[in-house]
Amino acid sequence: MQSPNKHITTELIQDILSNVFDPEIPVISVIDLGVLRRIEIDDQVANIVITPTYSGCPAMDVITMQIGIALENKGIKNYNIVRQLSPAWTTDWITEKGRQALLAYGIAPPQGKVFDKSYLENLRVSCPLCRSSNTALLSEFGSTACKALYRCNDCLEPFDYFKCH
Repeated sequence: MQSPNKHITTELIQDILSNVFDPEIPVISVIDLGVLRRIEIDDQVANIVITPTYSGCPAMDVITMQIGIALENKGIKNYNIVRQLSPAWTTDWITEKGRQALLAYGIAPPQGKVFDKSYLENLRVSCPLCRSSNTALLSEFGSTACKALYRCNDCLEPFDYFKCH
């Protein structure tokens, strides 16, 4: 049970979760990725609602486990982690800090609102390495299903683009 001297607040939980990172993109927290939907405290029980980036996202099991470990490492034992599928996650939920972290990590952040192949083929995604917009789509699927693979025609480096959802 929760230790009696540990007062749980939304701010405390948010601070803890700011250090829980996506296992596929270890530079972006679940907060900055927009996976964390809300935190509710009810009678010193933390209820944490998360939304997967897509319904079949394999990282959600790891994220759920990492959230639990992070909370327990800070002495918080009374918590519930709930996955909410509706409304569906959207790249609009990625914070500006998250977008900058993606870019610094070498992943082009999402642009626009759609992710169909015809849109991807015509999209001018700037290379996260040299910033050139002279790029080309190699595959609509990159290192994970939520990314597309592009190549820069100037520096010749391949890179992931985080597709819009």
